[in-house]
Amino acid sequence: MKFKADEIASVIQKEIEDFRGQMQTAEVGRVIEVGDGIARCTGLSTAMAGEMVEFPNGIRGLAFNLEENSVGVVILGDYLKITEGDEVKATGTLLSVPVGDAMLGRVVDPLGNPMDGKGPIMTSDSRPVEHEAVGVAGRQPVKVPLQTGIKAVDSMTPIGRGQRELIIGDRKTGKTAVAIDTILNQKGTGVKCVYVACGQRAASIAGVVEVLRENGALDYTIVVASSSADPAPMQYIAPYAGAAMAEHFMYNGEDTLVVYDDLSKQAIAYRQLSLLMRRPPGREAFPGDVFYCHSRLLERAVKLSDELGGGSMTALPIIETLEGEVSAYIPTNVISITDGQIYLEPDLFWKGIRPAINVGISVSRVGGNAQTKAMKKIAGSLRLDLAAFRELEAFAQLGTELDAATQQQLDRGYRMVELLKQPQYAPLHVADQVIVIYAGAKGYFDKVPIPEVQQTEKDMLEFMVTEHADMRDKLIEEAALTEEVEGMLKSALDAFKARLASATAA
Repeated sequence: MKFKADEIASVIQKEIEDFRGQMQTAEVGRVIEVGDGIARCTGLSTAMAGEMVEFPNGIRGLAFNLEENSVGVVILGDYLKITEGDEVKATGTLLSVPVGDAMLGRVVDPLGNPMDGKGPIMTSDSRPVEHEAVGVAGRQPVKVPLQTGIKAVDSMTPIGRGQRELIIGDRKTGKTAVAIDTILNQKGTGVKCVYVACGQRAASIAGVVEVLRENGALDYTIVVASSSADPAPMQYIAPYAGAAMAEHFMYNGEDTLVVYDDLSKQAIAYRQLSLLMRRPPGREAFPGDVFYCHSRLLERAVKLSDELGGGSMTALPIIETLEGEVSAYIPTNVISITDGQIYLEPDLFWKGIRPAINVGISVSRVGGNAQTKAMKKIAGSLRLDLAAFRELEAFAQLGTELDAATQQQLDRGYRMVELLKQPQYAPLHVADQVIVIYAGAKGYFDKVPIPEVQQTEKDMLEFMVTEHADMRDKLIEEAALTEEVEGMLKSALDAFKARLASATAA
């Protein structure tokens, strides 16, 4: 076999002509100071605010402070592996997290890395952690209910899809329980959920994941976990990462629910970062832009206009108060951003009224717009009746003689309070809630001894499912108390009352 020199030369010449050297350039700087989750770097003169930078060992950071001669970087990972003099590289990209259906059922850290030992997450989609909220023109009013399955919430402080409803209260008053019940109640509704644990104990997060798994809710939920052991930068970005994961579904026309548990811890992490970066402190040593930190997060919750697909993102931020101090800095900030709040009171909790919702302070600024017609009809007077009952109860404690009408009002009030109690992780269908509240308001429980009210309620709902399923199905189908449905409900309740009377007589 002979080689022809001219052929070989022409091939080589063609290869040389076609060769295009790909030159990659990256701005590289040096770490001049590191510690407590932050680093100061020099040489990154073109770095942008919020840009991602890369340290050795693949550790990522976020450009946080742009100063004259250096850049303050928050380190998203183990800062103990970074030393002075290390090389730091600007990436020219914003911090992003993986998103998509592959994330459902997984427990991830704020960067989207799996923490549940189920292997890597196979998704090619990603979204920037920080994203601009939709403008006024891209929104529509909140009108579709998001049922929590909690009688006291759905009747008196209803939540709509696209709303931001704050859950606020002291520690150990059942804030997380309200949020978890709401997630459990989304089973079969098509609402995708994201639970962001920010600064919680690792044992508490593991408990929440187990509850979601046991109830089959993990299949449509993403858990973003940043425990109290994690560095402050991770706790700071966790809520934004959760919002980005939910936004992916929202912009695809789906409904989502995000729980931020809790934003008090995130504010404390942000304060830590800001003080380490030498930003000037304001009230309670928080930086001046801590309001913006929460407002830009919560404004991302929205009911999109039909032109943008009509998807929604409902936010349930949680704030922990100290000794019921709702007028502290962070609680007042978040109250002013949200569309209402559910206030949980320790005194009610220890009295056994759970969920311990204070009806007087709790409010939903969307109101009846986020209720079905049936619930709107029966819940209209419930709040006023309970407020009147609280006044009467205080008056009755003075030991004065009460007339028969006042005594009857008091007795019914005690029974309504019992009916609004609900065990944890047992959300009720909205039709069952309507039946219970209607029965209580119309006096069907007036003769039931107070300790037996909750058991009688269970028996009544069982009776409705087994013997009056047609009425319940019609109520679910119409979602309104029409004359026909109300007539069927009354006859069903009368039948139950008669059975109860005969059982008591026997």
